[in-house]
Amino acid sequence: MSIRVPFAKMNGLGNEIIVADMRGRADRVTAAAALALAADPATRFDQIMAVHDARTHGTAQYVEILNSDGTPAQACGNGMRCVVQALAAETGEKIFSFETVAGILNAEEHADGLISVDMGPPKFGWKDIPLAEEFRDTRAIELQAGPIDAPVLHSPSVVSMGNPHAIFWVDADVWSYELDKVGPLLENHPIFPERANITIAQVTSRRSMTIRTWERGAGLTRACGSAACAAAVAGARTGRTERSVELSAPGGLLRVTWRDDDHVVLTGPAEWEFSGTFDPQTGAWARETEGAY
Repeated sequence: MSIRVPFAKMNGLGNEIIVADMRGRADRVTAAAALALAADPATRFDQIMAVHDARTHGTAQYVEILNSDGTPAQACGNGMRCVVQALAAETGEKIFSFETVAGILNAEEHADGLISVDMGPPKFGWKDIPLAEEFRDTRAIELQAGPIDAPVLHSPSVVSMGNPHAIFWVDADVWSYELDKVGPLLENHPIFPERANITIAQVTSRRSMTIRTWERGAGLTRACGSAACAAAVAGARTGRTERSVELSAPGGLLRVTWRDDDHVVLTGPAEWEFSGTFDPQTGAWARETEGAY
């Protein structure tokens, strides 16, 4: 019988996160456990951030990410902010370096409580995103949703922020699009061999935009950190915005800066909801009353 592990139920701008303390253990959170937790209204989540012992010298921990459908994820900026807040509350430290399958991520909790995560450099090559066929210019690819002669969405910018993203630029209110219907179709389009996060973006000024995201493996989300980064980078790359922008998602505001060294920094809040323990094999869990871990 598996020994239960501590977890914190948190959110990053409404992006529902479970931070699981897997340190000191050799096992992993199973897909079955993820599905069980996702099915319970109390523990419904978008991503599980499973914090393991460090595997690489110079990093604090190795973080494995699972979507609510039990599939692995490469990156989750909102989830990393939750990890930072949980570990900062536990250790008193403010600066962290984590290893993920997408690479090394550095993060910092600021005095005002906001948390910045260096999401690394974006990738634009069609093989790096990846796409199923060659597009020399990924600022806009041939892809559309809706009637051929009057597509609802078309010509997205595509980029990898450790995971694949497609950003559809629109002039109308982002809420006027049925993202719950077109999102799953586009996520699973054959052009994306690893599926993709689908974002609708409306530029409101040179330094701001409004976004909604259908998250790969999770569905509609109130915020997606890597999607915000992808939209900000794509906005600057296509000349729509400056390299530092404020993004309004359904859950609130995020700040993204695409620095001159090519790294993308995501800044926003994290919020603790409750803590408990769960079985990483089955997902059976119990609530506790105190502590973020």
